[in-house]
Amino acid sequence: MEAQVQGLLETEPLQGRDEDAVASADFSSMLSEEEKEELKAELVQLEDEITTLRQVLSAKERHLVEIKQKLGMNLMNELKQNFSKSWHDMQTTTAYKKTHETLSHAGQKATAAFSNVGTAISKKFGDMRRK
Repeated sequence: MEAQVQGLLETEPLQGRDEDAVASADFSSMLSEEEKEELKAELVQLEDEITTLRQVLSAKERHLVEIKQKLGMNLMNELKQNFSKSWHDMQTTTAYKKTHETLSHAGQKATAAFSNVGTAISKKFGDMRRK
């Protein structure tokens, strides 16, 4: 696919080869020694923070599992609870209520119609027996 160029800016997103070119470019010559040291320190700090966050997350996930075990919660119970909640949420929507009301009304009409047909057939059989 050919990128459209308007002035110096490309309007197309970077392609794989473009990302490789950017990744392999050496921008360090554009930075002063002080900026390089600041960036290296920031990099180390960010890596440490990420490691700490991963450890905290892992500990919290283990604690979560322990609490669920103590409460007797397992995957099947969670699925049941999620399904029940989703079913309840769906039943409280306006669309569900309107559909339920319409189908209920249609069912009542169909029941009345079948009852009338049944009555008419019974009457016809009664008339035929009397003749």
